[in-house]
Amino acid sequence: MSRSRQPPLVTGISPNEGIPWTKVTIRGENLGTGPTDLIGLAICGHNCLLTAEWMSASKIVCRVGQAKNDKGDIIVTTKSGGRGTSTVSFKLLKPEKIGILDQSAVWVDEMNYYDMRTDRNKGIPPLSLRPANPLGIEIEKSKFSQKDLEMLFHGMSADFTSENFSAAWYLIENHSNTSFEQLKMAVANLKRQANKKSEGSLAYVKGGLSTFFEAQDALSAIHQKLEADGTEKVEGSMTQKLENVLNRASNTADTLFQEVLGRKDKADSTRNALNVLQRFKFLFNLPLNIERNIQKGDYDVVINDYEKAKSLFGKTEVQVFKKYYAEVETRIEALRELLLDKLLETPSTLHDQKRYIRYLSDLHTPGDPAWQCIGAQHKWILQLMHSCKEGYVKDLKANPGLHSPMLDLDNDTRPSVLGHLSQTASLKRGSSFQSGRDDTWRYKTPHRVAFVEKLTKLVLSQLPNFWKLWISYVNGSLFSETAEKSGQIERSKNVRQRQNDFKKMIQEVMHSLVKLARGALLPLSIRDGEAKQYGGWEVKCELSGQWLAHAIQTVRLTHESLTALEIPNDVLQTIQDLILDLRVRCVMVTLQHTAEEIKRLAEKEDWIVDNEGLTSLVFQQPKTQEEVCQLSINIMQVFIYCLEQLSTKPDADIDTTHLSVDVSSPDLFGSVHEDFSLTSVSMASLKELDQRLFENYIELKADPIVGSLEPGIYAGYFDWKDCLPPTGVRNYLKEALVNIIAVHAEVFTVSKELVPRVLSKVVEAVSEELSRLMQCVSSFSRNGALQARLEICALRDTVAVYLTPESKSSFKQALEALPQLSSGADKKLLEELLNKFKSSMHLQLTCFQAASSTMMKT
Repeated sequence: MSRSRQPPLVTGISPNEGIPWTKVTIRGENLGTGPTDLIGLAICGHNCLLTAEWMSASKIVCRVGQAKNDKGDIIVTTKSGGRGTSTVSFKLLKPEKIGILDQSAVWVDEMNYYDMRTDRNKGIPPLSLRPANPLGIEIEKSKFSQKDLEMLFHGMSADFTSENFSAAWYLIENHSNTSFEQLKMAVANLKRQANKKSEGSLAYVKGGLSTFFEAQDALSAIHQKLEADGTEKVEGSMTQKLENVLNRASNTADTLFQEVLGRKDKADSTRNALNVLQRFKFLFNLPLNIERNIQKGDYDVVINDYEKAKSLFGKTEVQVFKKYYAEVETRIEALRELLLDKLLETPSTLHDQKRYIRYLSDLHTPGDPAWQCIGAQHKWILQLMHSCKEGYVKDLKANPGLHSPMLDLDNDTRPSVLGHLSQTASLKRGSSFQSGRDDTWRYKTPHRVAFVEKLTKLVLSQLPNFWKLWISYVNGSLFSETAEKSGQIERSKNVRQRQNDFKKMIQEVMHSLVKLARGALLPLSIRDGEAKQYGGWEVKCELSGQWLAHAIQTVRLTHESLTALEIPNDVLQTIQDLILDLRVRCVMVTLQHTAEEIKRLAEKEDWIVDNEGLTSLVFQQPKTQEEVCQLSINIMQVFIYCLEQLSTKPDADIDTTHLSVDVSSPDLFGSVHEDFSLTSVSMASLKELDQRLFENYIELKADPIVGSLEPGIYAGYFDWKDCLPPTGVRNYLKEALVNIIAVHAEVFTVSKELVPRVLSKVVEAVSEELSRLMQCVSSFSRNGALQARLEICALRDTVAVYLTPESKSSFKQALEALPQLSSGADKKLLEELLNKFKSSMHLQLTCFQAASSTMMKT
């Protein structure tokens, strides 16, 4: 018959060593289904079933018996699983021998002190007991460990009554520090004790022999007398009379003490009941304590008490405990409903929502309260948006001629991100749409613009908390840190399933925001089917371009605030589309209004020049005119001095961009009216400063390029006399061109007109250095001449648009220093390599081509 359960498996025992009768705890798997299922328990080969106490399928408690083996396995045998196995072992230690006069806390098994094989058929006199100190000298325990001695004397024993007694072990253990003379005295003592023992035993037998016979006779006589009396007087049973007497005594005692014993039993039961109440008063008082703490709002205390009660009485089988625990569960269920109602209430703060969700998580509420809260918050936001629109539409219909109330922009309660963005935007824009008005514009805001302001303010006050609630739901910070792992795994599955649903919620909020804004600002952009839900403004006049610009700024700030929350860009795309449509509409409306104003210009303009308050009376006096002119000259001189100070900073402080701007600054004075006398005074200083700045800038930019040519040419031990056939322009020239392009880009960014002036000087410096290097070469090989001609021609053709007579002369001198090409093949190769260079660097050289076309057009 096949067994229905796995064999028992012992995986642990505590302690794992001890003397006989040591109480041990055995742990493992499949250790039986009950006490009756356990049919065998062996430790080190000894059957311990009589002392075994079955606790559970994984725990048994028993005592170790007198095993023969020093170390062995723990084998459990059950009816359902059969004989089991063990992964651990138990080591049986030998007990310390206890003398007759030694104190002991346990009963001493005296059989261990005698050799039953040699004394089986004779009495055991007291003198045969083991003496405490057979040598008769002082015992000094050694410092050697028992384990080391066992390894040294394997299979031997220090017990002199044992068969495998080792005298050396005994002496090391008890007399390691004893001198040889003392050992001689011990031998003499041992001989005397042996002689006394044999003499004493013989004398004991001789002296007590008559006493033994008398005792034997007395016992025989007593036995015969009892047998005779029992048969004659008690009718065959010598104990019947005694039994009758005992029964009568028991009945009499019951009669006398029945009432006393009844009262005692009642008092004991009452005492036991009071003890139970006192011991388990926590459970009995818990329902009332839960109600009181709920009324006070101490939900943490309720949850802690519930967890404690659940761990202590959750699986109890006592009926009283089950009844009270059921009351606790009833009140906890009511608490779950209360917390869930509070969680779904709107409006509520993010802190309260997180707190209620954590409470519900600790109470193991079924379902997903956090997701229910997210859904309720989503519906609340949509409801607020539509209620806001309905309120403004109703107010507009009730007072069609009035404007909306003042927008309290100074006390705006938007999130800090929006406030920061608003301040930044206002700083960047300078004098914006609002700054050109007085404060009365706040009272003239159209209802639709005021609605968009209120709508965005509402969304930015609710959506950040809604988004943070979702983030907390995703990363698990909403839930208790002590939640079970299985619950965390289940929640992670829910998060993956909820991501698409939450994205739809955010998109729905964004679509509602955009459509409500379109219904107010761009009513023609929504479909007819959505006009009732998102429109209904009964527009009678178009918003002006100024109010549309204000609405654009509001929507843009809203978009920047939502972007700061790290909401995905695809969700915010509808807001970007709205901003673009508003910009287009604002431009169209502004142009239309401008056209209408120009059309009505002939009707409203009287063509009379207004007196602006500025006259020439102050310049009538020569002295005043001279003072004004002198002050103006001082201003220009101070300005020139400032430019000079900025251009002569130390090298570490030089900013080439600012230097480029300084170089272009004198052009700003080209429009100064020539009637001012300050022109003749300051132009010389300006030209001098311009020339100095220009030379500094050329030196700053050209010197690094010129300095890199010679190291680049001879990099890698290059030799013009011995080089390979050319395969293209080398990297040093490409690097020089890239640096020239960088100068071009820097100057072009500041002033396009300065590019030819700067680059022509840079090209002059580069061509001059290249000519000098070519003239310094003593001789060229055929390949070296071709390589040099290729690089010179590549540089000349690239910067041809910026060549001056000086740079052309330098290139000509450089080419004249080279040997002439000896064959048509070399000319063809030179042309091919030049075309290859121009093709590979077409993108980099485009700036020179653009400059060439521009100069041709001009």
